[in-house]
Amino acid sequence: MFPKCPPWVALPCLIGSVFAQNAAVAPSATLATTSVDAAGILVGRLGLESYKSTIRGLTQFGDRRQGTDRNRAAVDWIEAQLKSYGCGNTVRLQYDYASGAPRLPSGPLLARTPDAASGGGRYRGVRNRPGVNEDPLRQPDEKLRALNSQPSRDGPREEVYCTKIGATHPEEMYLIGAHMDGIGWGEAANDDASGTALVMELARVFSAPDVRTERSIRFVLWNNEETGLDGARAYVAQRASLQGREDPAGSGLYPEPKWLGMIQHDMVLFDHGMPRPDGTVPIRQRREADINIEFQSAAQFADEAQKLAWALYASNEAYATDYPAAVGPHMTNTDSTPFMDLVPAISLRENERGREIGAGWDPHWHQPTDLYRTFKDRDFRLGLNAAQTTLGAVARLSDASLGR
Repeated sequence: MFPKCPPWVALPCLIGSVFAQNAAVAPSATLATTSVDAAGILVGRLGLESYKSTIRGLTQFGDRRQGTDRNRAAVDWIEAQLKSYGCGNTVRLQYDYASGAPRLPSGPLLARTPDAASGGGRYRGVRNRPGVNEDPLRQPDEKLRALNSQPSRDGPREEVYCTKIGATHPEEMYLIGAHMDGIGWGEAANDDASGTALVMELARVFSAPDVRTERSIRFVLWNNEETGLDGARAYVAQRASLQGREDPAGSGLYPEPKWLGMIQHDMVLFDHGMPRPDGTVPIRQRREADINIEFQSAAQFADEAQKLAWALYASNEAYATDYPAAVGPHMTNTDSTPFMDLVPAISLRENERGREIGAGWDPHWHQPTDLYRTFKDRDFRLGLNAAQTTLGAVARLSDASLGR
């Protein structure tokens, strides 16, 4: 548990306590102290144009709806990009998806308390009525409408991950994720090319030959998020029991290192504020725009997840160039949910998922307007700041250092 903090110093006291406890999240949560700030140097290797270019590359495949040729082409492209970065052990996880089939369980908590899955704060203030666009005629771009026209089919699915192997603790790892599929007859630029590009950019930076981490980091691009987190559920079902096993024995190889934490990224571009009384949303980022780091207070690993969230908050304080972070307890409806009863799990978003995104704060969510050209540099810079936040924290948590 956290130490008692006086109310007037609660936040700095709490942040400090995260790093004062060696076992706050896992043994690797103790930060490396060296004369060179490796985390800061690595954060400096991120760039706005590189991030935007990766998002644009993903949008060439339209909305990347699962079960389509465009989704499979996007998986191929992601895999090729990861390999070009030098990200080792690039693997495709395979599973079958059937619409209407019973969903794989997420863990004991969700089976015991179904309401934990919704987990968001209650709605207050003006609300839009968000939904999913399924009308192709609402997409005025004929080429994009044609690209998105193939319907989804049940059957085999694939999702890609690659791993930075830890130098001294390859048997332990952090999972960094985002979902690459989308819906709505747009380009799924924000939901969730923005998160996918973020994870890919982190894979690029950590895969540089002069970067060493003491613990492993896995970069996962989930599929089938839009059908109900099915790609993440498949990963948990297939791989949770394999954690920490050396295979073959005596080889020093760990196909599934022990999970130390799971960090999810899902929509990180658009923080324009709540709807006006007429239901419209301002066209510019609000002055108070921030990155929402969320844990789920009902999860079995809630205390550890909160400490992980504060570790990212501290990284944002140290390394983010433009936008601050906020920590909240309402993580829900994202690919970290299937992990949250098994490992400390958090998510990064543009707004609170339940109380804000669910209330229509992003009018492009699942809509034909979720296009690369919809967003401006201030929007992309919010996503870049989310990348800076996660990269700095994971560099610290994995004890990253520089030098061949």
